[in-house]
Amino acid sequence: MAAKRPPRARTERRVRERDARRLVRDRERLAALLPGGSADRPLPVPSPAVIEPRVAAMRCPQCDGEYTLKDHAAEPGGLRIVSVTCRICHVSRRIWFRLGSTAPS
Repeated sequence: MAAKRPPRARTERRVRERDARRLVRDRERLAALLPGGSADRPLPVPSPAVIEPRVAAMRCPQCDGEYTLKDHAAEPGGLRIVSVTCRICHVSRRIWFRLGSTAPS
């Protein structure tokens, strides 16, 4: 019986690249399911003044880097959309917030 040859370097590299792409896709899907990841799951905030400090405290789900705030837009119904870019991996992302009191009145 012939001995099995070890995989070529190119084959191993392609396998690693496919695994890395799959991991990125999975992390992006999970980030979309987190609070703030979509319009269906906005993060509740009491006022627009707390949005920027909240974004500054958030970390990129891909590389754990900090965000740079690009744009802050208001939508009807009390929604706010914040466009951010990671300082390390440069992935752009949108984070959703809903204005309203989080405390009982």
